[in-house]
Amino acid sequence: MTTWLLRRILQALLIVGAMSVTVFVAVNVIGDPVEVLISPEATQEERARLIASLGLDQPLWKQYLNFVSDALRGSLGNSFVYNEPALGLVFSRLPATLELAVLALLIAILVGIPLGLYAGLNPDSKASKTIMAGSILGFSLPTFWVGLVMIMVFAVQLGWLPSSGRGQTVEVFGVRWSFLTADGLQHMLLPAVNLALFKLSMVLRLTRAGTRETLSMDFVKFARAKGLKPARVIGVHVLKNIMIPIVTVLGLELGSLIAFAVVTETIFDWPGMGKLIVDSIYVLDRPVIVAYLMMIVLLFVTLNLIVDILYSVLDPRVRLESRT
Repeated sequence: MTTWLLRRILQALLIVGAMSVTVFVAVNVIGDPVEVLISPEATQEERARLIASLGLDQPLWKQYLNFVSDALRGSLGNSFVYNEPALGLVFSRLPATLELAVLALLIAILVGIPLGLYAGLNPDSKASKTIMAGSILGFSLPTFWVGLVMIMVFAVQLGWLPSSGRGQTVEVFGVRWSFLTADGLQHMLLPAVNLALFKLSMVLRLTRAGTRETLSMDFVKFARAKGLKPARVIGVHVLKNIMIPIVTVLGLELGSLIAFAVVTETIFDWPGMGKLIVDSIYVLDRPVIVAYLMMIVLLFVTLNLIVDILYSVLDPRVRLESRT
């Protein structure tokens, strides 16, 4: 187990190194931030001074080495626009995105797994067929369109929920959170549901498929033949076995919720990392873009490692293979 874990950590470090090269080169060969940051009436001397101050006068390989050197010291440069550490700027927006993504994931789990279980246990019922038809809509409808419809219906016409912003927040250990206040939860509900629809449909269909497959296995038939109660058969034998692929998928999907909340945050004007990266792309704020992308890379690699460890805990066969 220790050898397997060390090997996975080494693989993760190699992936981070390779992605750092890809991200840095890709971001630095697109566009010219000087054209955005400086006035068209600026003189050549002013342009040259700005280019030198941003370090853009150096060759790309040297810029990358400086980037790696700064990264090892915990710095990814200063934002061209805000003139403050890019990593700190991204981290300041992380709580807003994190609480939105976690709430969306909770909605997907708390709604998707029970509906998927019901659909798997009663595949021929009208309710089950309705649930599966609804899951297709969750996969098919564009996120931006659903978000706009939700704003029009629940915020504009009915006036039940606010359509933008974080609402009232509470500071805990120096970090401001929305979910700790009633007003903050009201502001979170629409964007969280919009962000959760695709994941909910995926969890629902994954749970249904796992339930249908597990019900036909011999250990479930044997448990029923022993006279165990249906609730115990479903809760212990069926649900425990289908949770292995569900945990694997959900662990990775949390990363995708954080990384790809850009559309939802833009539509609902949610002040998270997604909104920050969109604004930074408009002005070609390269340090902020690189800091955001590298943090997302680290997030995915870390979540993947955690999922692998949880998978080995849930499935004894993985532990046996690692020992072999």
